Amino acid sequence: MRVADTPVLQHRRVMESRDADMTREFMRAKEFHLDLRPRDARAFDFAASAVYLPNSYLGYIQYGAAATVHVPPARTRDDYFIHFPLRGRAEVINHAGAVVCRPNHAVISSPAGHMMHAEAGSTRATLSLTAAAVRGQLAALLGEAPRLPLDFTAAIDLTSPAGRRIARQIRLAIADLDDGGGPVSPILAGMYEQLIITGLLLCQANTYTAALERRAAPAAPHEVQRAIDYMHSRLDAPITLADIVAASGIPGRTLLKHFRDHRGTSPMRYLRQARLARAREALMRARPGQSVTDIALAWGFGHLGRFAVEYRGQFGESPSETLKRGRGKRA
Repeated sequence: MRVADTPVLQHRRVMESRDADMTREFMRAKEFHLDLRPRDARAFDFAASAVYLPNSYLGYIQYGAAATVHVPPARTRDDYFIHFPLRGRAEVINHAGAVVCRPNHAVISSPAGHMMHAEAGSTRATLSLTAAAVRGQLAALLGEAPRLPLDFTAAIDLTSPAGRRIARQIRLAIADLDDGGGPVSPILAGMYEQLIITGLLLCQANTYTAALERRAAPAAPHEVQRAIDYMHSRLDAPITLADIVAASGIPGRTLLKHFRDHRGTSPMRYLRQARLARAREALMRARPGQSVTDIALAWGFGHLGRFAVEYRGQFGESPSETLKRGRGKRA
């Protein structure tokens, strides 16, 4: 995930400081402990950004100087932490051993506390996912509550097909959610959280990989139709994979396989296409004063440039052309 020269979450800055003591207090309030050697204090240049999703956050972090950060096992939040390299290296140590976050290698740490040694000048994008959200998504995919602890293989090879997919999802989320720094649409935030968690569970080796890859039972047409009907009834509200699974009555992995085999897409992608179609309907009957931006945001599309590209790809014209044509018909 090489984006070292590109500002990351620049509109979502939480704190900037060259004062190590002030930064320690800031981090202590979030249950992180910062260690900085006196000889490194002059190079200290802290910056942190974050955008918050329903059960997680995407962030950016730099210390300037070499630094050590402890995440205690008894931390109130039991998050899975994923560190994506932007520049330099950082060693992550937890109960499973030590793994280096470096170019082309990200690190995921299960929620049992960990420690990081960041080299001077290194920067990372970070993702924090609550254990409840990850296990809830796992239960939706399996069709039953997981009984054993969920642990991931710590190293993520970003040059592998699975690693490239995970990195691509993170880049898309950062680009969309950092667009202008305004309020994040709950629909958009929920969509990216679902996409990222599902991608991690299906692409990154973990204790349930074999169960997730087990041949899915065939889905009956009426079960899949229930899922589609449910999605169309709630296009204007956040929807999770767990919601769709509950409505269909079949495990998530069965639902995913059916959509791949028979519709050439995933349920969440189908949902996005359905929202594009609903946005098109809204553009065709837009009220005076309504803009493309208003309608795109209402249907969960926060990045207007990407919305326009996807819209043209699906309908063969730009959103503004649809809006103009709809008003012309009513004139």
